Amino acid sequence: MRSAFIVSHLLMAIALLLLAQSWGWVIWLLVPLALTFAIGLQDMLQTEHSIRRNFPLIGRGRWMMESLRPFARQYLIESDLDGTPINRMFRSIVYQRAKGDLDTLPYGTKINTYESGYEWISHSIAARNIHELDCSPRVKIGGKDCLKPYSASILNVSAMSFGALSNNAIRALNKGAKMGSFYHNTGEGGISDYHLEHGGDLVWQIGTGYFGCRDSEGKFCPDTFAEKAGQDVVKMIEIKLSQGAKPGHGGILPASKNTDEIARIRHVQAHTDVISPSAHSAFSTPIEMMHFIRLLREKSGGKPVGFKLCIGRQSEFIGLCKAMVETGIQADFITVDGGEGGTGAAPLEYSNSVGMPLRDAIAFVEDCLIGFNLRDDIRIIASGKVFSAFHLVRNLALGADLCNSARGMMLALGCVHSLECNSNRCPTGITTQNPKLIKGLDVQDKGHRVARFHKETVHAAVDIASSAGLASPSMVNRSHVQRRIDQQRVARLDELFPYPTAGAFLQAPYPASYRPYIQEASSEHFMPDNYLCHRC
Repeated sequence: MRSAFIVSHLLMAIALLLLAQSWGWVIWLLVPLALTFAIGLQDMLQTEHSIRRNFPLIGRGRWMMESLRPFARQYLIESDLDGTPINRMFRSIVYQRAKGDLDTLPYGTKINTYESGYEWISHSIAARNIHELDCSPRVKIGGKDCLKPYSASILNVSAMSFGALSNNAIRALNKGAKMGSFYHNTGEGGISDYHLEHGGDLVWQIGTGYFGCRDSEGKFCPDTFAEKAGQDVVKMIEIKLSQGAKPGHGGILPASKNTDEIARIRHVQAHTDVISPSAHSAFSTPIEMMHFIRLLREKSGGKPVGFKLCIGRQSEFIGLCKAMVETGIQADFITVDGGEGGTGAAPLEYSNSVGMPLRDAIAFVEDCLIGFNLRDDIRIIASGKVFSAFHLVRNLALGADLCNSARGMMLALGCVHSLECNSNRCPTGITTQNPKLIKGLDVQDKGHRVARFHKETVHAAVDIASSAGLASPSMVNRSHVQRRIDQQRVARLDELFPYPTAGAFLQAPYPASYRPYIQEASSEHFMPDNYLCHRC
């Protein structure tokens, strides 16, 4: 092909020169011909790509098709149920509710209701009238040591940092939170000016990098923390232990997104990759972590303090529960992130194969809190893939008290699922620091869309609860949701995830399914001394 490329260009050049004898303007066609020849020559001389070397010029079509593939698949090929990580059916419902468009479905469901894993909620003959119910339900967060409990919506903005998101995206999310009276989690990147601009309620997330409350060595700084946590707009503090998209792996901010402004907010060096440590330096055992929780609660003036994690080895979470029982220091809330969680940048192996999926994790966490008699004082927040009211209600049924949504809120902002979050080329201006792209995101319009998506989704959740004969989504439990196991079997969630007896984890004999985890768990260290198996 290299010889053919050279010969063809020579023949075309000769032909153009001959034609130019009669039509002088033809001589200008030698300019683009020379350009394509130069590109092809470069392809032949480079050694990095064999296809370009063997097929100069036309070999570049491979990369062009590769770059167009996600868009062609999304808009021309995939069905409403095919797209991943979010299919078009759920993208559409978010867009419709955010815009205030018609969100009803004609001609019946497109889901195969006989497929294994299909889930539904059982309605009641004694359904309630939604017009008689509270369509903006709240959940009180704050245990026995909390001086300033917070009343939260059942749907909120999940953790997304300024840096991962643009300034206009943060502005719009916070504006939506203010309009809809729900909270906005800052993510581990700290509190920026844009989080404060519209006065929406904030949950300040403290990660392993202690961004915004760190000293010159990257360690936690109590004084800096107290100064920022004391702001009225900060309603709760969340310690990030791990996130579902890359559990056991530090957060990643690529150098291309780490601007001077972001570096100032995070107290790091600008234009460098910022990779958070995998573990905290402020504590190293479950008991030390409880004392850190107490420190944050005191320094924040008594505000609710909790932690976020993706469940890994079950005994390590049970170790945290043991530490709460032994010290008497309790978290006010626990945010459970599923192993399928989303992020702008994560290694493939972590996204696909590390961490417990959300549904299993919610039930596990509630079982542990019930088993250690901690459930009454601690609220459970589910984080991950909440796009519809059923997603929200199903999480509540499994054991959550409220939910956070990141990707749902991004779609409400106008995300088109282009999968460019880690490239700084997000076409909608959401996950980029490119000023030209950011300018396209109108804060006023998108803030209203976020608020509208929240309102319509919560209203739909109350509607579902009313159809089940319940006065509020908070009354939904595992007995209300059913799952198809296979073509012959259907089981309720309370059969698949049976509730333990209150206090059953405090002393032997322990429930058989939890016995190895309880026995190997310790409040003195996160990792067990000995790994026990069910057969042991």
